[in-house]
Amino acid sequence: MPNVIPTKGNLLALRRSLSLATLGYEMMDRKRNILIREMMGLIERAADIQGKIDATFRTAYASLQAANITLGNCEGLAQSAPVEDSLRIRFRSVMGVALPSVTMADTPPAMLGFAFTNSMLDEAIIHFHAVLHLTCELAEVETSIYRLAYAIKKTQKCANALENIIIPDYKQNLSLIAEALEEREREEFVRMKVVKGKPR
Repeated sequence: MPNVIPTKGNLLALRRSLSLATLGYEMMDRKRNILIREMMGLIERAADIQGKIDATFRTAYASLQAANITLGNCEGLAQSAPVEDSLRIRFRSVMGVALPSVTMADTPPAMLGFAFTNSMLDEAIIHFHAVLHLTCELAEVETSIYRLAYAIKKTQKCANALENIIIPDYKQNLSLIAEALEEREREEFVRMKVVKGKPR
């Protein structure tokens, strides 16, 4: 027997619910596909940025090593470097998922003076500044990937629940109600035949 009383009103209500559930599944499926496409693009971008960071780090450490050799330990000079506070985070929405957009002021790196430094230290500063910009970009991309992956997982769960539980349940209940109503109509038809056939 169906979970609801087999009436025409319930049959119409179930048809509407089934139509809405089917529409919801189609929307969830579209959302999932869009989020997957967005995530795939970001994964490629993250791999590209990671490669650039690795190459820039190698160059920056080589420059720092050359500066350490010529100037001695540069740790004291590094203490006088200004703090970077131009980082700004905004958000953009992709299918209801808030993705960060990290920006940093595009100012040239501050040099540490001319008295106790040389060009090798300046070169190291420039390379580490480039690494900082790339790291901000990578943080934005990786955070977006994690958020998209979580949203895809949630959307997949909803789509699976609609496809495998809710829609089949509605279809089964619709079928059972339709059969019960047809049976009731046949009984009514037979009863009317019997009533018409009786002599008065």
